[in-house]
Amino acid sequence: MSKRLTPVDLSIGERIRARRQLRGWSVRLAADRAGISHSTLSRIERGLASADNRFVLADIAAELECSVTELTGQPVTSADPSVVAAQVSVHAIRNALIESDFSEPPTCAPRALLELEREAELVQALQTRCDYAGAGRYLPRLIRELHAAAAGPDRETALRLAVLTGFVATHVARYIGYPAEAWLGAEWSRQAAEALEDPVLLGFAGWGRVSAATACGAYERGHKLATRAADELQRSLGAPQATEVFGLLLLRSAHTAYATKRLADGAEYFTEAERLAARTGETTTFEQYFGPTNVAFWRLSSEVDGGDPGKAVQIASGINPAALPVPVRQVFFHLDTGRALAHTRRDREAVRHLLTAERVAPQLVRSNPLAAETARGLLERSRRQAGSELRGLCERLSVAG
Repeated sequence: MSKRLTPVDLSIGERIRARRQLRGWSVRLAADRAGISHSTLSRIERGLASADNRFVLADIAAELECSVTELTGQPVTSADPSVVAAQVSVHAIRNALIESDFSEPPTCAPRALLELEREAELVQALQTRCDYAGAGRYLPRLIRELHAAAAGPDRETALRLAVLTGFVATHVARYIGYPAEAWLGAEWSRQAAEALEDPVLLGFAGWGRVSAATACGAYERGHKLATRAADELQRSLGAPQATEVFGLLLLRSAHTAYATKRLADGAEYFTEAERLAARTGETTTFEQYFGPTNVAFWRLSSEVDGGDPGKAVQIASGINPAALPVPVRQVFFHLDTGRALAHTRRDREAVRHLLTAERVAPQLVRSNPLAAETARGLLERSRRQAGSELRGLCERLSVAG
């Protein structure tokens, strides 16, 4: 008797097919609605093409009237204890964000401000290292206590720390597979920035909101948020750190332009970001690292999903990722390069980059359905010749062999 597949066992392509069949649509109708060829959709459903393109998945999910996470199977089931610990922490983070509305009175007494500052720095550092289980241990209490501190004499400092901590919560939730909770973190961050009326922090909170919106597959909404935040911040570019945040918003504007098929607009935003980065050099503002290297990373990412994977490989060949020795940025360089190489059938190099990404940030990669989908495609293509490294990677990513 054949094994009956559960939703956890299904590939992304199989989930797409199940959702399409639930709607009673043919492959051709579903493909036409999503703006892709019916042959492409058919190949994705049959596992003959990897469903690891962010923009295409968002389009398919929108037309099938479901979330991207329903198609990708997030949060991903993992045997990695650190991934499980990070996922478990999300429930407490969600409750803390909901209960810590800045229009409501505090529910606890805060520790001394110095302790809160140190803990906020710690969770930022853990997020930068992609240690989501570590950050998740601290975030619920820190969120509640910053909310409480914002009601007292240390209001301004507490609100500033809340903007940054809300972004960390957004990042943690997003990359372990909880996009709705990521939006809660971004909105909490925005609430704090609005209470401060600080244009730079409002711009940074806008950056977080775009991140959360795109995690939900809402690229059109993300584009509007990014361009609006950039326009608003442009009036305050003389303020400290404003230039770097403006540059980050240009990158989001470019990326979401590619996602919404505005390639010419995206290219213009990237050109503007490159000019700005040439003036700023590499920066560390808010641990987001705007600068020439990061602009190149974002160009690479946008070409993989919305442009030309071959061009993405060319861009990657000109990047020295060691120029930005930050795990949270390097991991996406290697994941995006691996996907681009897989799409251009340079499989051995693709596997090498996926393994490097896993070594840099195991919790993120083992929670990432696109990494698993790329690995699955590589395994299918080289079933007889697949080496132990690829098979081991697939096992750790819960990809059936």
